[in-house]
Amino acid sequence: MIRFALAGNPNCGKTTLFNALTGSTAHVGNWPGVTVDKREGVYKKLSEPAEIVDLPGIYSLSPYTPEEVISRNYILDEKPDCVINIVDATNLERNLYLTTQLMEIDVPLVVALNMMDAVKKSGDRLDAAKLEKALGVPVVEISALKNEGIQELMERAYAASKTPRAGSTVLAGSSIAHVIDDVKIALRGKEVENPLFHAVKLAEGDELEVAAHPDEMKMVGEFKTQHSDDIFGGDFEALVADARYKYISANFSGALVHSQKKERGALSKSDKADRVLTNRWAAIPIFVAILFFVFHLTFGEDLFYLNAIFGFGFDVETGNAYLDAFVAVFFNGAGISTPGAILFNLTDFIMNTCLGGWIADGMAATGAAAWAQGLVNDGIWGGVAGVMSFVPQVLVLFLFLSILEDSGYMARVAFILDRIFRRFGVSGRAFIPMIMGFGCSVPAVVNTRTLADDKERIMTTRVIPFFTCGAKAPILAAICGAIAAEYTGVSADLLVFALYLFGMIMAIVMLLFMRQTSMRGEVPPFIMELPAYHAPQFRSLMIHLWDKLKHYVKKACTIIVASSIVIWFLSHFAWDWSYLEDELMNRSILADIGNFLLWICTPMGFGLQLSEFGWVFVVAAVTGLIAKENVISTFYVLVAAIGAGVAGGVGDDGENGIGAVVTLMQQTGITWQGLIAFCVFNMLTVPCFAAAAVVKGETPKGKFKFTLAFWMLTSYVTSTCIYLMFSWPWTVAIVVVLIAAVIAFFILRNKGIIRFRRKRKELPAAKE
Repeated sequence: MIRFALAGNPNCGKTTLFNALTGSTAHVGNWPGVTVDKREGVYKKLSEPAEIVDLPGIYSLSPYTPEEVISRNYILDEKPDCVINIVDATNLERNLYLTTQLMEIDVPLVVALNMMDAVKKSGDRLDAAKLEKALGVPVVEISALKNEGIQELMERAYAASKTPRAGSTVLAGSSIAHVIDDVKIALRGKEVENPLFHAVKLAEGDELEVAAHPDEMKMVGEFKTQHSDDIFGGDFEALVADARYKYISANFSGALVHSQKKERGALSKSDKADRVLTNRWAAIPIFVAILFFVFHLTFGEDLFYLNAIFGFGFDVETGNAYLDAFVAVFFNGAGISTPGAILFNLTDFIMNTCLGGWIADGMAATGAAAWAQGLVNDGIWGGVAGVMSFVPQVLVLFLFLSILEDSGYMARVAFILDRIFRRFGVSGRAFIPMIMGFGCSVPAVVNTRTLADDKERIMTTRVIPFFTCGAKAPILAAICGAIAAEYTGVSADLLVFALYLFGMIMAIVMLLFMRQTSMRGEVPPFIMELPAYHAPQFRSLMIHLWDKLKHYVKKACTIIVASSIVIWFLSHFAWDWSYLEDELMNRSILADIGNFLLWICTPMGFGLQLSEFGWVFVVAAVTGLIAKENVISTFYVLVAAIGAGVAGGVGDDGENGIGAVVTLMQQTGITWQGLIAFCVFNMLTVPCFAAAAVVKGETPKGKFKFTLAFWMLTSYVTSTCIYLMFSWPWTVAIVVVLIAAVIAFFILRNKGIIRFRRKRKELPAAKE
């Protein structure tokens, strides 16, 4: 099987092309020795299958980031049959900088001019034939988003792979061409592969090349000594970069002819949109409004508040329980359901009302023992159905976030927030892995490898779980829905949105706290290319959603099933291993464990102040440390045994996950303040075991214990403050005074440290 490598700048459309080429054959792993994603797939439309390797997005082949080292080493060491260089045709000069470096490697190369649809739409003209003649390698016009030109690209790449290619450089006419040629000859004499590439990198002072070829570096050093004054002040790296851009401008840019509007300085549609969306004053309010719109369509029940404004809410009763339940999927007393609510209600109807009821009836009809019915109905199906009912809402949330990301808007958000984040100790680049935390903390933590500063990486890793992931979404949806059901006038989607926003605010606050205490230092610079806005590709969105769905189903069929069985078992057996009926659950092993831990959770509102079944919330919080989905599955499994509304995982009156929480509210006496504190604790505490393991792998040795302590202390103190302030408003003053005292202490402490350091610097001079 032949191998093609995809190389290109970030935001050039490389991932879109990869998805278009590989489709369902794509799979993700890790590069050997590092945790940066490795994406591979197979293209099957050539005369022989082609393995496609998607290299990380890079701007150069210099060893400044792990991604650049990975891409460089793969091309040099693994020797792909052809490198396909994806170039954003709307930013031709900047993208061709990487092209000029790839040309210096002895590997077949094809340039894919992507986003040609955007170029033509803007009125520009790009002569691919002229550019191909200037570059000396095949050039193909494509639009990965619209699936245009891809077959021609792959055919030309296949043809190029059959012919060896020697590297060439645009530096042949530069002032350091002589030393490059000399070093190249010396390396070729030692039978070093890709001698031209290594010679150029040695001239740049590349640290990897200097370590690998010390003898040849002496030749470069001698040349620098002789020409230190007349050639760029001896800074050959800057000279090489300048020479590349000058050559690109003089020889390649002529292939692109701008439209008359652009020549006159007319703004593109993306530029016009950016005038509003990245406006200094309007950008943040617009971003918050977009987030609210997303959460309303995902978690709301009254579509666009039509019932609240115009009174569109109504209930339909036909007398048939199944038909009424089905109609309630689309219409409810609160109004017309939102898309997220419709999918949630439909899945709940199928999983619980239909399948759950049939399983319960089938078990009863077979005369199965009571313990077997409980195990299957409550322990297995109840837990799985509880989690799976919320999967559609999570997928809707992922869909909206993917649309924002693929359209280019999220890159703007990172740019916007850089102004704010910089004041709190990190650059806007850190927002990219943070926003990925809305999906899953695992890839978000992995993405922190792109951050340049160790302290910034540690701080970002610690606050990523505060961006509520998809596994926590069902917790918020169920609890906020239950609060809205019990208290008239409360909107579930507003509550969920407020909690998500609170998590983001807590992340910023804790970033500031860490930067002022244990993580003091300078904020690294942030440079980012803003891609043009474009419509997301439907196929790409569906691939992302399919990956998320597979992840959830895999969890539901493994971790959630196992956890649900353990929870059911511990809640139905006493310490002497005697089986307990539902009404005796308070004598179970699980009840004793939960009651033992109740005192710890009392300050947070779900401890000793609750009634006999209050330990359920403690147990749910503990099982959530394994996987956050376990919180809802624990509710489903245990609420059946409590017996006041949900039997066999299905409410006697058709209650869903929200109904299960309502039942727990009624039976435990937990207040809405305690429920909000419970949500906050699960949002801020230790993420699932998988995410914690990845964080440990990304954290310097011996530092992970401090991250664990940070999560536990932050979640416990914050949840306690939330419960106290909401329950007794007069405590707000006390909490504010304590926070102000802490802030004042660290401000004075930092000023003292600065004065001390200044005095230490002045001492030697004073002695002299």
